[in-house]
Amino acid sequence: MKRLETNRLVLRKFKLQDINDLFDYAKRDDVGPKAGWKPHKNKSESRGILKGFIDKEEVYAIYHKINKKVIGSIGIHNTIIGDLENVIEIGYVLNPDYHNKGFMSEALKRILDYCFLELSYDEVYVGHFFDNKPSEKLILKFNFKLIREINYKSKDYGFIPTKIYKLTKLNYILNMED
Repeated sequence: MKRLETNRLVLRKFKLQDINDLFDYAKRDDVGPKAGWKPHKNKSESRGILKGFIDKEEVYAIYHKINKKVIGSIGIHNTIIGDLENVIEIGYVLNPDYHNKGFMSEALKRILDYCFLELSYDEVYVGHFFDNKPSEKLILKFNFKLIREINYKSKDYGFIPTKIYKLTKLNYILNMED
C-alpha cells in the first residue's frame, strides 16, 4: 500500500495505534449509518475492523498532518456493485468534526490521481444512499456520472436505495484542474 500525501493529509496504511481515532468517529450515529454499518459499540469492535483494514490493504487512513490524528478512511475496492462485476469502487467516511473543510475533497482528489495516473485504471465507481446529500455533492464535484440506481445490500441495514456513479480516466483527465 503506497503512502499518498496532500497539503494537509497523509493517506496511509492503518496501524493498531489508530484504534482511538477510529473509534472516535466510528462510534458516532452520524457516520456508519451513512455507509451502511451500525456505529461501533466499543473499541473491541473497532479493533476487529481495524485489523481487517490492515490485513486487506484496501482502506487508507486519512491522517491529519497538523492535528496528528486519523480523521477518516478512504478505500479502493475491487468489488461487485449490483450486476457490475470486477469494478473499482471508492468508499469513504470522515469524522463529522472535519466536515465542510475540504478534507474529503483533498483525499478523493489524491485517490483519483493515484487510480488514474499511477494505477492506470480506466474507470472507477462510487455510490451514495439517496439521503446522503453531502456525499452526492462531493461526487458531482468530481464529475462522476450517474449510471444507475440500485437497492444496495448494506452491511447492517439490509437493502438501501443507492445512486451509483462512474468516472472514466478520460473524463477525469479532461476535467483536471491545473
